[in-house]
This record gives sequence, structure tokens and C-alpha cells, in this order.
Amino acid sequence: MVDDTRWKARFRAARVSLPGWAEDAPHRSLYRSNVTGTWEIYTWDRETDARRQVTDRPNGTWMATLDPEGEHVWWFADTDGDEFGVWNREPFAGGAPAEPGVPGLAPSYPSGLELGAGGLAVVGRTGEDGSSVHWYEPGAPSRVLYAHAEDAHVAGLSRDAALVALGHSEHGDSRHMALRVVAPDGTTVADLWDGPGKGVYGAGFAPVAGDPRLLVGHERRGREEVLIWNPVTGEEDEIVLDLPGEIGAGWFADASALLVSHSHEGRDELYRYTIADRSLTRIDTPRGVIGGAVARPDGDVEFSWSSAAEPPVIRSTSGAVVLVPPGEPAPSSVPVEDVWVEGPGGRIHALVSRPEGGTAPYPTVFDVHGGPTAQDDDSFVAGVAAWVDHGFAVVRVNYRGSTGYGSQWRDAIEGRVGLTEIEDVKAVRDWAVESGLADPARLVLTGGSWGGFLTLLGIGVYPDDWSVAVAAVPVADYVAAYEDEMEALQAFDRSLFGGSPADVPDRYRESSPITYVERVAAPVLVLAGENDPRCPIRQIDNYLARLTDLGLPHDVYRYDAGHGSLVVEERIKQMEAEMTFARKHLGLA
Repeated sequence: MVDDTRWKARFRAARVSLPGWAEDAPHRSLYRSNVTGTWEIYTWDRETDARRQVTDRPNGTWMATLDPEGEHVWWFADTDGDEFGVWNREPFAGGAPAEPGVPGLAPSYPSGLELGAGGLAVVGRTGEDGSSVHWYEPGAPSRVLYAHAEDAHVAGLSRDAALVALGHSEHGDSRHMALRVVAPDGTTVADLWDGPGKGVYGAGFAPVAGDPRLLVGHERRGREEVLIWNPVTGEEDEIVLDLPGEIGAGWFADASALLVSHSHEGRDELYRYTIADRSLTRIDTPRGVIGGAVARPDGDVEFSWSSAAEPPVIRSTSGAVVLVPPGEPAPSSVPVEDVWVEGPGGRIHALVSRPEGGTAPYPTVFDVHGGPTAQDDDSFVAGVAAWVDHGFAVVRVNYRGSTGYGSQWRDAIEGRVGLTEIEDVKAVRDWAVESGLADPARLVLTGGSWGGFLTLLGIGVYPDDWSVAVAAVPVADYVAAYEDEMEALQAFDRSLFGGSPADVPDRYRESSPITYVERVAAPVLVLAGENDPRCPIRQIDNYLARLTDLGLPHDVYRYDAGHGSLVVEERIKQMEAEMTFARKHLGLA
């Protein structure tokens, strides 16, 4: 018998996010926690250890930040998880109700927020008319700093509020953005773009007043790396490091060094890069995944760490555990194994988790990640651990389209969306069967969001390969999804496909799961959020209606939230529904 208490405890264990803090009052911090059973926002005064729950909403709250003085918390207020709303502001210490941070600014999808001293806010918005960026100072109406029909966002505000960095896709490709730095009156100071297929991304201005340098992510050599750009002088300093994999970075507080994150084959490392002498010093961290890292003003680095076997913890290079949630920690799980499989587009990296009991071949779950610009790694995932507890092997595939393996691998899906990724999933599926790991009669294909899309596409294109399908918040009918989804995702899809459904109808048809629905043989469970702006409900209903018309076995789990849930008990219900459905149709119930 499976111990339900153990797998559910992984979801219920209280967790905290890596805390951020106010630039001018670093003892005032902000973090997320699920301690109440729903992810909400909390303040933390490090001097007194006083903590306060800021938000308390039925479907939780995810986005929040502090102003530089640490006087106010800004948090994004949407409706029932639909991601459409306004930024609210309230005092750090409480005592007054939340109010709109920018009076009179209409609700929208968020597209970045940067805060300056004295209540200054630079707010990015997306909506039916495209993208806009607004400058607001208390006592005056907000004004438009930038507007364009294509996707754009706020990418940074200099410490002295003299410069604003904007990421934009005026060239029509939101997957490979350009940068523009503007003055507070909206006039252009400088532009940076590396041309078609090579994006540049703002990663923060130097945290020192009067220093105009902007940290920039780029892919000039076919992978993610960083450079320092001075938009005032035009000077660029590329940080070339002899490390495999991909590079990200943030600033140390005095802007003399960078905190470098190095991601390679599903695991992370941290380094300190001193700008003056270009020296690189490794920071000691355990083998696993760094969920986020920030340098404190005193030079210590705080980071969120986990591995597939060990649950997340917030650590410091001082040796301390920074923030300990109440209650028992989540039960551990099994470590992952790395495998490399030859695929149609090159070697595919996959992660395998084996159950502690039983013998191969195992009933096997292929858990396909979302994104697609994301990757599976050696981090703790409660859902994966739950499948393993129930005797399943779990295989996760970093298919073409995943990040972490270079620009060419990530962009290989463009123009042939979905079909490319599932070729890689199939290649790993065939390896798992041939190697004796997986039982070919008990194979579950599952995933959420883009992973849900690939699940439905996979069972239609390769119907003989899968025994059961579980698709959470999927794209199911791509044309209808495009019509209803948030505007930023429409821009993303145009970049992926080379145009809209009106421009390239054959590409959308070939990539849409509903095109292949008549070929589906596996029983299908679909989980759907009623208020989902990313994978809207109408296009899912279209797919379900076709399954019904065809008399194909299926079930649906609907919940009253958006693209996923921030409520712990709801996540447990969904996980239970997924495993119950799979076990029933595999004859394991």
C-alpha cells in the first residue's frame, strides 16, 4: 500500500521563497510562503524577526516587491488567477488598507514593475492595444513613457532614476528581444539589438547612484551569456567565461563584482566575478539546483537550493539557513539519473527517477515540462516524487525547445512547433522501452501547459506509443487558443510559427492537437482552469467535445482558478486525480 500521508506531506510542507529586500533598508525583506495552505506575500524585519502576512486571497498571490526605502509593499492583484489586474500598494508595517499603486491606471496583464525613491513607479502593461510603459510620481497623473503594438516590458530603472531600460520586439520577434534605454521624458538614449535570432535582455542596472551600466543577457556565441553595457557611452564589456552550459548574473551591492549563475546539464553553480581583474571564484554550494541567488550588502550570498532527493532550503554562504518555515520539512525522495539518448536533432538529455521498490520494467510516466523555454533539472518536484511513491519510474525529457542547451537547441522548434519536441520525447520513450526501464504496456504521457500541449499532440501523432494521457492546462485547439489567449502570448506564437493563424494556417493546423484527435487511442484526462489566460478554456472545450463526439474515453477536472493553482489542497486534489486516472486505466488501481 502507498502511504498517502507521505506524498501529500510534500505538498503540505510549509515553504518559503528566497527573500528580497529594500535597497535602502536591507533589513526589510519580502518573501512568499504557502504556510497557510495558499501561496501569499509576507514581510520580514530582519532586525526584530517580525513577520507579517500581507495578502490573503482565495486563489493566492504570487508577484510582489518592495520600494527602495522599504516603506511600501507592491503586490499584483488579479481576479481568481486570471493574471489581469492592477498593482496594489500598502505600508510595510501594515495599519492601512491596500490601494492602487498608480491611481487611474486601468487593469492589464503585468509587464514589469520598477520602483524608485519617493513613490516613483515605472509600470509595464499589456492588453488589446499592445504594450505600454507608464511613469508615475505621486501628486501627478501617470504618463505614457513608451507604447507599441508589439510585446514589450520594463527591464530596469537606474538607481538615480535617470534611465529606464525597456525590452521590446518592435522587429516582430518577441522570442529574441531588443533593448532600448530611455530618459524619464521618453527620449531614446541608446538601442541594443544583435539582429535576427539573437535576443538581448536587461538584467538590472548597477545598484549605485550615477552608474549607468546595465547588465545584459545575450546569445552572441550561441548560448546565454552576459555583458555590461553603458548606454550613455556605448561601451560594451562582454564577460567571457570558460564554463560549459549557460551563464546568468546579477550585481553585488557595490557594483564591483557580479554574482554569476552557471547552469549545465540540469544543475547549477555560483561564482563571484570581480570586474576589475576579471577573476572568477567559485562559491561553495551543494550539487543540485539554485532556484535563485542574491548578494546581500555585506557580501554574503543567499540562495534557494534543492535536489531531486532533498526539498528546498534557503541557504547563505555564511553557513546559516536564512529563513526556516514552520513545521516539518517535506519528506525526501529519490535522486535522479542522467541519460543521454540519440535523437533526430542530436543528443537528448533526460532525467530518470526510479521507484525504490519493484523491478524493471516499471510502469513509467513521461512528465513533459512546460515553457517551452524551460527545462527539467535536478530540483525537488513534489509531483514527480508522488508518482515514484506509487511505483512508477518518471522520465523527464529536455527536448529541442528547452533552455540550457544553447540557442540552436532552444530555437529548433520554430516553424515546426510541437512536432519537433514530441520527436525527441518519442526517441527517449523508445530508449526507455528498449533498455528495459519502461513497460511498453504501461506508459503515461503527461505534462502541464506546454507539456499538456505536447501530451495531447503526442497521443494524436504517435497513438500506439502511449497507454494513458494526462494533460493539465493544455493547448488543445491552437487556432482557438490563439484567438483567446493573452496578447503577449499571441506575440510569442507569431514568433514561433512565423505569423498568426491567418498568415500561416497550415503550420497551426499541423501543430494543433485537435487535428489528430480522431487518431487518439489512449484514455485522456484533461485538467483545466476556468480563468486561464494562457491556455483558455474554450479551446479545451472544443477538444473535449470532439472526444465526446468520437466516443473516446476521457475525463475532465475543472477548477476555479487560472493557469495552475496557488492553493495547496487544490494541487493535492489534482495530483490525486491524475494518479487515480492513470492507475485505473493501467489496471493498477
